[in-house]
Amino acid sequence: MKPRFPLLIAVLVALLPALAHAQAKRPNIVLIIADDLGLDMAAYGNKAIQTPHLDALAKRGTHFHRAYATVASCSPSRASIMTGLYTHQNGQYGLAHAEHHQVMHNWVHGVPNLLSAAGYFTGIIGKFHVIPTKNFGFDLELTKVNARSPQAMANQARAFLKKTGKQPFFLVYGFVDPHRAKVGFGNEGFEKDKDEVKYDPKKVIVPPFLPDRPEVRKEIAEYYQSATRMDRGVGELMRVLAEAGLLEDTIVLFISDNGIPFPGAKTTQYEAGLHLPLVIAGPGIPRDQANHALVSYIDLAPTFLDWAGAKGPAGYKLPGKSLRPVLANEKTKGWDEVFGSHQFHEITMYYPMRSLTTRTHKYILNLDNSKEFPFPSDLWASPTWQSVRNNSLEWMGGRRVFTFLKKPREELFDLTKDPHGFKNIAADPDNAKLLSDMRTRVREWQRATNDPWQIVYREEDPAFNK
Repeated sequence: MKPRFPLLIAVLVALLPALAHAQAKRPNIVLIIADDLGLDMAAYGNKAIQTPHLDALAKRGTHFHRAYATVASCSPSRASIMTGLYTHQNGQYGLAHAEHHQVMHNWVHGVPNLLSAAGYFTGIIGKFHVIPTKNFGFDLELTKVNARSPQAMANQARAFLKKTGKQPFFLVYGFVDPHRAKVGFGNEGFEKDKDEVKYDPKKVIVPPFLPDRPEVRKEIAEYYQSATRMDRGVGELMRVLAEAGLLEDTIVLFISDNGIPFPGAKTTQYEAGLHLPLVIAGPGIPRDQANHALVSYIDLAPTFLDWAGAKGPAGYKLPGKSLRPVLANEKTKGWDEVFGSHQFHEITMYYPMRSLTTRTHKYILNLDNSKEFPFPSDLWASPTWQSVRNNSLEWMGGRRVFTFLKKPREELFDLTKDPHGFKNIAADPDNAKLLSDMRTRVREWQRATNDPWQIVYREEDPAFNK
């Protein structure tokens, strides 16, 4: 008996090898996460620091100039990146550490679980700092490693690649640098390393939100040294991928979990806390491109799923969207706002905030502003902050110390005129309409994401506008 549709069958038979090849060629994905790095690399304009490997990665691919984390705190940020849910959604409200460790909801599906279901081999090397790990289901966890050592991390990468077989893989590569250590920035122990780079405090760039003092410059020099060592670790990883013949089949992303570990950046919703690097290189990614679209780390999880052809989580929808359209064309419509969410850093540091950043403005809602703004313990003890306290400084760079510690209910900044967010224009009558619009958009976003903190304030609350 002859088939009824011979031409259709012939076409399908001819397409099967191509379809199988396409499935087999799904890209490997490597997500590199720096710990507390700001926009400190040459590709983002800082010529005082040496980051040759990150700059080479940017040349191989696309680096975003308006990429934002959702929260400027380690565990909550990593949880948002790895689940595609804001911290107030996934339950990782603060740091996953010590006796009072905070944990995600049991129903949350991490990206590795979703990619495993699509046939990916998944792994984590170095720092992760999110719990419970069962929500992620990594096939291989290599977290007992000196995550400040470029070579130790690279050796674990080789071990991981030996386990992947013929499967496409998803690897999270978590450095500890340039996070603060108990003393300094973890540079002790690397003095004899011939590749270690030390910096002259006189030649570093002091960010505009910090005072230009000797104590600050010394700390920035130590931070630069730690960041450059992390950059060397990126180079080692790229060498491992090249040696294995996998570099051309692997999409490599580089991000940081939050802004630099200095007052005015980490744990805040200011630009220095949330405005961070995002570099993507690999098959199908435009090369040597600077992309100016406004994007969020909340969009990374949908992008991973898109690249892998994997299904999203059952039972709920991710609020982000795949970056693939905007990678192809930075002028794609709909990329004009990003939201931020913060509850805790350490368990004693409750200070809930919500924010909205557009191409021109930033709005911050401080939901419990009667409190003094709390400091992470390592930032409080830092020579930088102690120099502010001990010298009774009125100004911390371009921001008054008093207004940093005692914040108003609402903050509004014109980023076109005030890119670092120093002058709060929320009380200016000329901005009343803009303020109302941004306030409403934040409220709508809170409702859409089922934010438990949306009940903290109401429109009829007389304290709302104070």
